[in-house]
Amino acid sequence: MTTDTVNPVLRVAPADPAEAAAHFRASLAFHADVSDVAAALAAGGDPGFVVVDSRSTASWDQGHIPGAIHLPTALIPEQAEQLLDRTVPVVTYCWGPGCNGATRAALALAELGYRVKEMLGGFEYWAREGFEYETWQGRDHRAADPLTAPVDAEDCGC
Repeated sequence: MTTDTVNPVLRVAPADPAEAAAHFRASLAFHADVSDVAAALAAGGDPGFVVVDSRSTASWDQGHIPGAIHLPTALIPEQAEQLLDRTVPVVTYCWGPGCNGATRAALALAELGYRVKEMLGGFEYWAREGFEYETWQGRDHRAADPLTAPVDAEDCGC
């Protein structure tokens, strides 16, 4: 078979299984998803991490994860030490998949010596999956978007 007839998916061959396992294990060390963060926070008690919203004050006021710490990325160098305990892992989030603010915040925190993960999906998917959020007016939530979360089950089973 020539490269002219190979489909775009297989034009570059899949990685060796051992390499793939190492890659995906590493990915899980750097990322958490919205559902896992929500489940850990809902379980009660200390989840073993803190959540940091790295967006602006105006964005925070529109809605944020209950219990999150508001620490805009630009303020991390000067405020992280007052707001965060270096021994507690941090999960960062920003708007959503189209925004790399959580990645920049995670980098800034890691450079300061914090153990950090980025929450995939950001606030967009938190709200789209139907989890409760806070605004300057109080708590609210939306119905789960059936394209992002099961509407009649506790979790997606993944």
